[in-house]
Amino acid sequence: MKRIAVQELSPEQLVLPLALCQFIASYAGTNMNVAISNIAKDLGTTVIGVQTAITLFTLTMAALMIPGSKVTDLWGRKFCFVLGLVVYGTGAALAAAAPTLGVLIFGYSILEGVGSALMIPPIYIIITVAFTDLPSRARYFGVISAAAGVGAAVGPLLGGLITSAISWRASFVVQVLVVAAIVFMAYRVTVPPRSTKTTGFDILGTVLSAMGLVLVVMGVLLSRTYGWFISRADFKVGNTVVISKGGLSPVWLFVAAGALVLFFFFLHIRNWEREGKKPLLSTRLFRSRSSNLGLVTQNIQWLIMQGTFFVISVFLQEARGLNAIETGLLLTPATVGILLSSMLAGRLAKRYSQKTLIWSGFALTIIGMILLLLLARKDSSILSFVPGLLFMGVGVGSMLTSSVNVVQSSFPEKDQGEISGLSRSISNLGSSLGTAIAGSVLVSTLVTGNHVFALALATLAVIAGIGLVAAILLPSSQESVAP
Repeated sequence: MKRIAVQELSPEQLVLPLALCQFIASYAGTNMNVAISNIAKDLGTTVIGVQTAITLFTLTMAALMIPGSKVTDLWGRKFCFVLGLVVYGTGAALAAAAPTLGVLIFGYSILEGVGSALMIPPIYIIITVAFTDLPSRARYFGVISAAAGVGAAVGPLLGGLITSAISWRASFVVQVLVVAAIVFMAYRVTVPPRSTKTTGFDILGTVLSAMGLVLVVMGVLLSRTYGWFISRADFKVGNTVVISKGGLSPVWLFVAAGALVLFFFFLHIRNWEREGKKPLLSTRLFRSRSSNLGLVTQNIQWLIMQGTFFVISVFLQEARGLNAIETGLLLTPATVGILLSSMLAGRLAKRYSQKTLIWSGFALTIIGMILLLLLARKDSSILSFVPGLLFMGVGVGSMLTSSVNVVQSSFPEKDQGEISGLSRSISNLGSSLGTAIAGSVLVSTLVTGNHVFALALATLAVIAGIGLVAAILLPSSQESVAP
């Protein structure tokens, strides 16, 4: 195995703090799902208010992950990794003591989101440049992806245990303790340095990219109140009615505005390149078919995983009346499936192509979602959930690592900072859209009663089908962009 020397540290010593960091960030995105009712009651807010906090957490990461990867190139990989941990830990401590929803949003959604945007890109950069052969890289990306998938999958279980035994606030205290341990381990690690140095920072590009992503997701969030097509209420800015009830939903106003801002962002980075400047992202990152399709699969993987966990968690609590710990325990088959398939990533990469692993992962996930729709009911046995959740877990776990490998391996070392940020931004955008879309369907008036949960899951299954098509269209052999 070819590996860059890192002061004679073993691969495990290098990867352990990176994997723990990814685990805790993913855990933070799902552990609150099982405690939504407890948090809402404790803070005197609503379920929608807590859902908004969850969505804003992943949205903050999505909006800032690209500039976060850029400052990684400017300030250094280890410095940004540790700085992100400190900001994240500060946010978790503040959230643990939050007296109101506003303080919770500032600590959890904003500070933890900013901290994640600083500490996550270095993880994928370090793995890519430290392990240069595909089997080794796949093995350790498998560890990181397993940490991400298991963090998201075990979030409901651990969150439920902690909430039931102590309080939802204790879950944030646990995050502070884990982050402190990671900081201690990180100081013992010397990471591979960049072969070239980056100077300058594209402030305008940062503002445009973040604003575009925020507008798109905020538009989807508005669908819960105003509907997708016909506005269910007057949309006001201050005291002025911008769109009257019965008009076109404001969802599309925000989505169109976000798309327009992202278009201007692309024009901006193209113009900067023509002028010989260094933009936030290089346009060459969008010239690889493998990478582009890989990014689509990454986005949809996290969208369906976060969206499905959210739908099932709310269903189990609202329709079946389960408490936090019971909800978390029922999601265990998905956790087991993700863990097993992710840990086998290195071995599977030796036998099958990345494309095969991705499309088969989507196929297994869709089968799992169909089984849930067919078998799981309000009054059905607990065992009726197991086959669907297990298939979903195995499917998601088998394709998470492969999608990351496809994207990161499409570019040389000098582009790893940018592509890592873009990759993580797209993944977190998927997480934001997953909870936002699922939440909007759950308040839909198209169906009544518990049928809204089936409609939400069916919607996510259709989106998973789009991911399957993208996976099938991936080139059979790995494509890379020339330096």
